[in-house]
Amino acid sequence: MDTDVLVVGAGPTGMTLANELLREGVATVLVDRLARRGELSKAGGVQSRTLEALDQRGLLEPLLATGEHPVTTGHFAGIPLPHDPDRHRLPWRSVPQVAVEGFFEQHLAAHGLRARREHELTGLAQDGAGVTAFFANGRSLRARYLVAADGAHSTVRSLLGAAFPGEAGTLTIVAADVRLSGEPDTSHTWSEDGHWVAVFPIGTDQLGRPLRRLVFGGPGRSLPRDLPVTEDEIREALSIVFGTRVGLVELRYARRITNASRQVEQYRHGRVFLAGDAAHVHLPLGAQGMNTGMQDAFNLGWKLAAAVRGWAPDGLLDTYHAERHPVGAAVLRNVRAQSLLMDWSGTRDPEVVAARELFRDMAQLPAVQHYVADLMAGTAVRYPMPGADDHPLVGREASDRELGTGRLHALLRSGRGILLDPADAHAATAALWADRVDRVVAGADSGPMLIRPDGYVCWAGANDPEKALTRWFGEPRTP
Repeated sequence: MDTDVLVVGAGPTGMTLANELLREGVATVLVDRLARRGELSKAGGVQSRTLEALDQRGLLEPLLATGEHPVTTGHFAGIPLPHDPDRHRLPWRSVPQVAVEGFFEQHLAAHGLRARREHELTGLAQDGAGVTAFFANGRSLRARYLVAADGAHSTVRSLLGAAFPGEAGTLTIVAADVRLSGEPDTSHTWSEDGHWVAVFPIGTDQLGRPLRRLVFGGPGRSLPRDLPVTEDEIREALSIVFGTRVGLVELRYARRITNASRQVEQYRHGRVFLAGDAAHVHLPLGAQGMNTGMQDAFNLGWKLAAAVRGWAPDGLLDTYHAERHPVGAAVLRNVRAQSLLMDWSGTRDPEVVAARELFRDMAQLPAVQHYVADLMAGTAVRYPMPGADDHPLVGREASDRELGTGRLHALLRSGRGILLDPADAHAATAALWADRVDRVVAGADSGPMLIRPDGYVCWAGANDPEKALTRWFGEPRTP
């Protein structure tokens, strides 16, 4: 083997996964077909659950120190969702994708891992022991496992012949990184004839001047995807919606995006795994593509590490698909709903307008607001945990707020499992997994629980944790 894991694609998903493997001491090679990192912010923010995961790895403060990344609010179909500190410890942050990629690139390089660029994948073959990847530059690499994080037009997915069902794009809208004069009254604004513009902060440039993510569409705005976006086109869109109140000062990057919505049927193909946009594509609403991809990586990383190190229980790698495929499907579903309510094509259909107005009123109700905010924050996820007792926390993310330890995020930085044992009742059992799980005698309000390395509760309750320890952390070591 040339390496344990080959990660194809050096975007947020691929670099997050590479970091997860690196921190576990797994030999990893990261490749990308591009000569250098892209400079367009395809996503403009990091949601609460991803911030929590980064904090659990000691990466949140260094990431936020890379520039101005103000607290902002999420939205659903352009309807703001205010931050509720009682539900989400960390509020949504305006950290554009370019900042995330730049941070991870430097962080990985500081730990000895640099992406091998200009490595365009042309073929792959797998057997019972590993995967061999072939590249256009004549090189090849053999790894125990390969992870496709190579985007919406994934070469790995094509080479696998993986089914990618869904809906083809029917229209395009424009997304651009810009500097503007003037400030919109709200993040989403519509004109009477159906033209619309959405504006979000994405930090500042090197001179400290504010940058904005600009997205727009409407009647006659759906143009061929490969047609370049011009400054005049952007100025016209701004003028239609804002008049002279908001203008274009600088266009940095722009592209056309479609409303295509697809998801692979299987996230695992033998020793090859699909993650991020290689597994699911949709309109970029609420930066869910980037955040969902990074969460794919957090879920898969520790499981691959367990397999490489030889203690992964049977079926552990299969839980990646079982857990993440439903999450991706739920994201596609909420994006389709938002697309309908936002009337991307600018039809101003009275039925669509009425549905949006009704939802806007409903979103003022606390129960609805909490449900939708959790959805967009990435905290609504509950993984299936077969064989676990029916406990309200099992399958959900663990948090300091619920556990009352005050130390959870620091504890998870070890990359190991955690057995919270407030009554000091499971010392003998925990000792059998001491090489993989840390036992912590701490006062948890919710009682004893077992937390996986990705921060999700996999056991809680009054029974002995031995069954859960075996299921998630393999056979106990010999006393």
